[in-house]
Amino acid sequence: MLDIKYIRENAKQVETLLAKKSASLSLASILDLDQRRRDLLGSVETLKKERNENSKKIANQNLTPQEKQECIQATKEIGNQIKIGDEEIRQVEEEITQSLLPLPNLPAESVPDGEDEQDNKEIRKQGTPTSFSFPVQHHADLAEKLGILDFQRGVKLAHSRFTLVKNTGAKLERALIQFMLDIQTKEHGYIEIMPPLLANHATLQGTGQLPKFEDDLFQTTDGLYLIPTAEVVLTNMHRDEIIPEASLPLAYTAYTPCFRKEAGSYGRDTKGYIRQHQFNKVEMVQFTHPSQSFAILDAMQLHACRILDLLELPYRVVELCSGDLGFSAAKCYDIEVWLPSENTYREISSCSNCTDFQARRANIRFKGKGTDSGKSKTEFVHTLNGSGLAVGRTLVAILENYQQEDGSVQIPSILQPYMDMLQYIKN
Repeated sequence: MLDIKYIRENAKQVETLLAKKSASLSLASILDLDQRRRDLLGSVETLKKERNENSKKIANQNLTPQEKQECIQATKEIGNQIKIGDEEIRQVEEEITQSLLPLPNLPAESVPDGEDEQDNKEIRKQGTPTSFSFPVQHHADLAEKLGILDFQRGVKLAHSRFTLVKNTGAKLERALIQFMLDIQTKEHGYIEIMPPLLANHATLQGTGQLPKFEDDLFQTTDGLYLIPTAEVVLTNMHRDEIIPEASLPLAYTAYTPCFRKEAGSYGRDTKGYIRQHQFNKVEMVQFTHPSQSFAILDAMQLHACRILDLLELPYRVVELCSGDLGFSAAKCYDIEVWLPSENTYREISSCSNCTDFQARRANIRFKGKGTDSGKSKTEFVHTLNGSGLAVGRTLVAILENYQQEDGSVQIPSILQPYMDMLQYIKN
């Protein structure tokens, strides 16, 4: 959530930055509410001073009984006015909050301007796109012939965009999950978490999925939601908490199934295992000091890339332009893996710095060192998240890049110890 004080002091700049995120709008109504709140605060403060003065008069022994009674009655009436004023302030503050919740985070100064993914900036490429001396097969065709992905039974058991993973495919997916967790915990120091897969309204509001993206969520009959990513629950672990500054940065990782309705994506990636309603992902989340967050963002995208480096999969890193940034992100890198059947790179991870946007919504703070006076002060942390990686898409990349002419798939050497030293997936 954006800071109302910052909006008040920089309204034109905020409108300009929001427009860069394709969120052109006027902040006039929010500023009117803010002015109304400040006027009410001033009025209530004046009434409280008047009540205090009356209280002093009541204690004055020189008042006649009638004067004292009149003063007591006036104080009661002022107290009633204060109660009314406090309730009006509460209502206006709630209106301000509800007006701020749909506003996206502002893009960082370093984010390149642009309208959509066509304007994203390629940062680097790693590896050479895989080439073959035989016709390349799409991963869906390969997987069905190998008997490891069953798309028809997934639909029968649930709905379209659900897939049944079986045989060596299930073993490969489990191996990828364990491998990814091992790298993030052992090499990069993340603390592994096994969180709930259901989350309440406050949790999803804290990270920005609600209210804007409710149509993309699966909701239960008792008001809980299936998580669209472990980012939601990992970030809200510290909701309404004050973290000691010495504990920062805090780094968590989790494997979870993720659930998304993929609203608005119909007709895209209808074939195969790319865009599913249920998929596995290993997520990374960090809570950092504001002064460190952009350096840690650079480190996090390297943590995600490490998985692809070890799997020896070609990929590239792309910096998103302002118009392609996610709702909560101030800056974001996409990592895209090479898919030979499509002759292109496809997203396999996004690493985002959300600055204090989520922390303000979820009230996640730290106790800072304060000013020269030595007094400590409370500030909002910066939150970051990244996929490390999307497991199903990693499986797809392995199938396509490691396919053999006879229709088998070689297992990357780094994964073979996780699969009882199996070297190939064969019919």
